[in-house]
Amino acid sequence: MGEEWIKHESWELVDEASDACGRDVAQLLLKADADELKQTRNSQLTTFVLSMVILDAVERTGVAPNFTAGHSLGEYSALCASGALSFEDAVRLVSERGEAMQVAADEQDGSMAAVLGLDDDLVVSACARVDGDVWVANYNAPGQVVIAGDPAALTDAGEKAKELGAKRSMALPVGGAFHTPFMAPARDRLRKALAEVEVRDPAIPVFANVDAISRDSAEEWPQLLASQLCSPVQWRQTLYAMQELGCATFVELGPGTVLTGMAKRTLKDVNTLSVATPEDVDTLLTAVTDLGSSSQGAKEAGEYLYVTERLVVSPCAGIFAPDPRVTLDKVIKVGDIVGWVNDEEVRSPFAGLLMEFMALDSERVTARQPIAWLRTK
Repeated sequence: MGEEWIKHESWELVDEASDACGRDVAQLLLKADADELKQTRNSQLTTFVLSMVILDAVERTGVAPNFTAGHSLGEYSALCASGALSFEDAVRLVSERGEAMQVAADEQDGSMAAVLGLDDDLVVSACARVDGDVWVANYNAPGQVVIAGDPAALTDAGEKAKELGAKRSMALPVGGAFHTPFMAPARDRLRKALAEVEVRDPAIPVFANVDAISRDSAEEWPQLLASQLCSPVQWRQTLYAMQELGCATFVELGPGTVLTGMAKRTLKDVNTLSVATPEDVDTLLTAVTDLGSSSQGAKEAGEYLYVTERLVVSPCAGIFAPDPRVTLDKVIKVGDIVGWVNDEEVRSPFAGLLMEFMALDSERVTARQPIAWLRTK
């Protein structure tokens, strides 16, 4: 994770992060195995530090944002980008946040699932109709809502959601019910850490996860960051709010392209770009110089849903027909055809195991509607 950045000047932040939190961040980034990185105490720290390496590389080019926002953990990167948090303080907070959430998850059994193809209010209704603790945790994009809570209640809510019209409820490979009341012990612990750092007024608007409102006062952010742990992430609402204020280009900084996919799914008539490698920084510079030449890019056929989950999506609107040679549990390679929409091939941009078709034979689909669900590991 992050190997492509080792020789970049911005990699020096990794050593600074290790000094700030007392952990060997370089070892985690470069040598930790998949099981280690799945632990939230490790995944949060490595994801944040690598995102900040990328932010530093972008800032060295002179490119700066007009607005910032971050999904869950990404809120700390957004606050650093705005000048509200120093890098060292943010590293210490993220390290404490990850540890606190790990302890809370170990003490309270919980999990998460993505509900696809159902309106927000009906997902809320599905959660309310079951016995047990389950809540909405993320409003990610239209037709993509994450729920979390007690595993048994989570399963029941997923079944209720399908009864109400959801296309699928997909269990996510996480070890806790994040952004729910199950994280109350972590919230209380994080509040103490937040009281020990200096938060400054952001130099540019930063949109808060808990209510999708931009905040420019330092006094508000400690409470917002603490509340976020037990509150649903209002990401779709945040994207709408940013667009309403004139945001026309959305750039994702960090490993992966999950948020880029959400922006494409949520907003019309915007430019999107993800920056994850040094080469992507060059692409960003080209896009800033000539918006539209690279930010729209080629037509994509997939989205990252979670660490191991991938969605192959329709490249256009039309009638879907699956490839009869593609069956469940088949190993799909990058570029394999999984079906057609009208006469246009639907090719997978991912390699993985086919878990399920998410569109029926002869179903009328919309552009970027999920067609197939793959699991990479």
